[in-house]
Amino acid sequence: MTEDHRPRLRSPEEAAALVRDRDDILLPLAPAQPAGFLRALGRRERFERLRLLCALLQEPFDLLSRPGVSVLSQFFGPVERMLTAAGVPIGHVTADFHGLELLARRTKPRIVASAVAPPDEQGFLSFGLHAGASEIPFFEAARDPERLAVAEINPRMPRTRGLADFGNHRIHFSEVDVIVEYDAPLFTLPETAPSERDLRIAALVGELVPDGATLQFGIGSVPNEIAKILAAGPRGDFGIHTEMVVDGVKMLHEAGKVTNRKGLFDGYSTATFGLGSQALYDWLDEETSVRFLPVSATNPACQVARNRRMISVNAAIMVDLHGQVVADTVAGRQHSGVGGHESFVTGARESDGGTSILCLHSTKEIDGAPRSRIVAELPPGSIVTTPRHQVDRVATEHGIVQLFGLSDAERAEVLVELADPAFRAELRAAARKRTVG
Repeated sequence: MTEDHRPRLRSPEEAAALVRDRDDILLPLAPAQPAGFLRALGRRERFERLRLLCALLQEPFDLLSRPGVSVLSQFFGPVERMLTAAGVPIGHVTADFHGLELLARRTKPRIVASAVAPPDEQGFLSFGLHAGASEIPFFEAARDPERLAVAEINPRMPRTRGLADFGNHRIHFSEVDVIVEYDAPLFTLPETAPSERDLRIAALVGELVPDGATLQFGIGSVPNEIAKILAAGPRGDFGIHTEMVVDGVKMLHEAGKVTNRKGLFDGYSTATFGLGSQALYDWLDEETSVRFLPVSATNPACQVARNRRMISVNAAIMVDLHGQVVADTVAGRQHSGVGGHESFVTGARESDGGTSILCLHSTKEIDGAPRSRIVAELPPGSIVTTPRHQVDRVATEHGIVQLFGLSDAERAEVLVELADPAFRAELRAAARKRTVG
């Protein structure tokens, strides 16, 4: 930090003292949450009414359970689920990811806070691993004398780039109201070994990806396994247009498979946040081939559809014989979030030569017994993430089927073949009864 930055420099405690007893704070996703600022806020005993608008919390900050604090999360992760189970009231914002940006711009939380990379030689602070739903509101807060933009400089945050039309994914220190310095490890995803079923699904999906495809990967071991297959295989000339940069994107770049001749933001792999290993973050630092854009530039279906041969790969929890998809709740309880699920499913299907593929294991063990995740009807209380009319392809370890263009009866017939063999007879019987009825 140079002397020019000092007038805005505050300790985490001094920054926390600027928060009023009645206030609203917007936070980015986990990899860019300002840990020092939030930990300092947690040392205050109570608030009259402090509302946090956030998604995918990186840790169970003490602040979250302080009297007077309410939390509205757009995407639940392990922290939200743990706190909810412990009785801490975590509210869920029913919105897709770019809807969260729209909500933030309409409600205008007084404070927008984000971790950033250290300033470059010109004094610009890169937003690092996250643009998401908070970058545009951060710009707006910085330009509004009635609001506060809080930038927490983390020396471990990679310096990444954007595009000029969207603010270059950076802000000059002179525009920021409060600067905090805090050194903290970055939030990473633990590496999980793929199961045999994951490997089978990845192999099936990998066979569908053509030369020249534009790729979007969701979270989990299956997308990274698909990337491994593509990186080692004969096909290439890929583009990357995704919500999240995962380790698989790094693999494809390092294998020389990415050309980004995709029709939208040509020449760059585009995403709105990065989440993965420390090796991924090290690679992203000063990587000019990857550009981070606000979620409203990456996620709307109309944007996704502009890419050539868009292939979207995401996870599901349950699919019924109508093709309705549950992907963010379990037994009616919030488990994750809509994120970009429906947006990429819709946009990929509408892309020239594109398709979306929703992946799930055919069964899940519950109370020691296998239960089918391909079901005749969704259980009462189920919440649909993506409606049947948007779904193109579905994959389990037993195969991939295309639903788009099929009749109701044909959909049920092919979906039964994705189920575990032990459940197919009862699913066929249920499908016949529904048709006859």
